[in-house]
Amino acid sequence: MIHQDRRYRYLIWIIFGILTFLFIYLLVKTYPFYSEIFSFLWRLLIPFIIASLIAYLLYPVIEKLDHYNIHRGIAILFIYILFFGGVGFLIYRIYPQVIHQVRDLTNNFPLFMDMYRNSIQQVYNFTSFLPENVHDKMDDIILGIENSLDILLSKLISGFTRIFDMVIVITVIPVLVFYFLKDYDKMKNFVKGFIPHKFVGKTSEVIHAIDDSLGKYIRGQLIVCLFVSITSMLIFKLLDLEYALLLAIVMGITNIIPYFGPILGAIPAVIIAYTTTGQIKLIFFVLIGILVIQIIEGNLLSPYIVGKSVAIHPVAIIFALLLGGELFGVIGLIFAVPLLTIGKVIVNHVIAFPGNR
Repeated sequence: MIHQDRRYRYLIWIIFGILTFLFIYLLVKTYPFYSEIFSFLWRLLIPFIIASLIAYLLYPVIEKLDHYNIHRGIAILFIYILFFGGVGFLIYRIYPQVIHQVRDLTNNFPLFMDMYRNSIQQVYNFTSFLPENVHDKMDDIILGIENSLDILLSKLISGFTRIFDMVIVITVIPVLVFYFLKDYDKMKNFVKGFIPHKFVGKTSEVIHAIDDSLGKYIRGQLIVCLFVSITSMLIFKLLDLEYALLLAIVMGITNIIPYFGPILGAIPAVIIAYTTTGQIKLIFFVLIGILVIQIIEGNLLSPYIVGKSVAIHPVAIIFALLLGGELFGVIGLIFAVPLLTIGKVIVNHVIAFPGNR
């Protein structure tokens, strides 16, 4: 009987995987037809998504304060002022430095390109004994890497600029967060009104399971990423590396992405270390510093802070990351694991496996 239940479970997962793959394939094929609609909806919903995420992260703190008989309104106001005051102070202190480093990096970009071309020429001179077709292949690989980096940098810079130029969105988010925190119970009851009575219990069970796994994962990842950013900045400052703050922010953001994130974050640091000084010793120390950070993060922090909140096989996570990156780029890489976690919880709870009864 146990073997039959296990076979049934595997069969359901295979069917679910095939249907998901077909759905995503159809989305990709039909993307040109709805891309403008999707872009409009994204611009419209982004403040609500960000505000919902912030309220979701802050609400457990308010619940804790409520247990100590602190008035909910006072607790919301205190956490609200503390959070947005802290964020505002950080933006006030860090944002001008980031802008200065971005401008300086942009001004020095031609110099970096000259050093890059000289390095490529040295590689050609060093491999001059190789056949011509090998050099042609090298040209194709280098050109492909350059085009990919150019597209990635353009997206990152344009996205970075748009985020800080969206004054209206930034103004709206604190207001939305306040009302989400204040009227949380009312909104929960409002949503419950659309759920048939016989499904309320199951829906509540699914939502609590998602909150238990996804909430711990998101909060843990944010703490770990903050650690990575701070320690990276300290190490880069100690090594006297240019653009330390900017590179540390990149390291922290990319660390959200499992497996590939540390590599993506290390690439800009290595490139800056080489193009600004050309010293192999500095590159070596930068790599050693990043490796030490990742060892501490992977073996000490993540197991205790993030823990087993996302009990998904690494192969499934890597597949989700590759698929998310292919479909939506960096945004897809960041949201791949949370969406996979939600999908896993829904499948495990909504589909009545015999083994779960």
